[in-house]
Amino acid sequence: MKSNAHRTLKPIITVFGAAALIAAALVLLAGEYWVIVGTNIAMWIALTESWIVLSGLTGYISLGHATFIGVGAYVFVLLWNKVPLWLGLAAAGGSAAFVAVIIGTPCLRVRGPYFVILTLGVAEFVKFIVINIEAGLANFGRLVLGGPGVYMIFYLMTGLAALAYLLAHFARRSRFGLGLRAIREDENAAETSGVPVTLLKVVAFVLSAIIPGMVGALFVLRSGYFEPLQMFSPLLSLTMITMAVMGGSDDAPGPLFGVTFLIVLSEILWANAPEIYMIVLGVLLVVFVLGVPNGIYGRLLVARRRVAR
Repeated sequence: MKSNAHRTLKPIITVFGAAALIAAALVLLAGEYWVIVGTNIAMWIALTESWIVLSGLTGYISLGHATFIGVGAYVFVLLWNKVPLWLGLAAAGGSAAFVAVIIGTPCLRVRGPYFVILTLGVAEFVKFIVINIEAGLANFGRLVLGGPGVYMIFYLMTGLAALAYLLAHFARRSRFGLGLRAIREDENAAETSGVPVTLLKVVAFVLSAIIPGMVGALFVLRSGYFEPLQMFSPLLSLTMITMAVMGGSDDAPGPLFGVTFLIVLSEILWANAPEIYMIVLGVLLVVFVLGVPNGIYGRLLVARRRVAR
């Protein structure tokens, strides 16, 4: 029993220790620009790790995770300066989970491309609900004034990235994750074998929504402005998928490689050729899907096995 507890605590200590060291080094040794870049990397790690809990493990590709980012951001903005920061973040994550329960139960009844299209449609539907609510209130954007500085946002975002990593890590290695992978391989066979397919899919959907809701709240704090078209943008969901596919989409270390690779590439492209950024993103996604289906992390594992032999 003591050994099991040690195996459970070891990755938690390792992940949070590494995150704390990286955060401290970045703050002490780098300028504010690199802290902002680090915040961006942490944000995408948190989002992509959350995405793979559902889509990487079950094979249900979601194009609607921007819904949770937008809902969390909107709830946080409504509560700003009315409740403490930590309570606003908790409310953002809780509201995203609540929306995931509502939309996940019917959406997860369909499979394959129908699920992909449905999640995209639901994201657009929720976006226009928020737009109409804001129009009815004569608001077309909300300023968020008096927020914490870039360093505090960086620390908070790094903490969310560490939590998302641990969520993906333990989900894959638990009986819960085993059931999700059984669904991915053959859902009908899994259901016949007694796997509670519907329950596992809904739970995975909800777990994958909580951290994106909190990321949406921090995203608003960082930008200082809430605008529905930006917060519910399909580009957010597409970027998550691209990073997960590039890194390797069914284990926690994979997104680390995908996020780092794409963020570095995007910094170079935005500085030198911003007009072709989306073209390059699309081409890379096609190349990785066809040529490197296991992602960068999968290729590294294959190379390590060959060296070991």
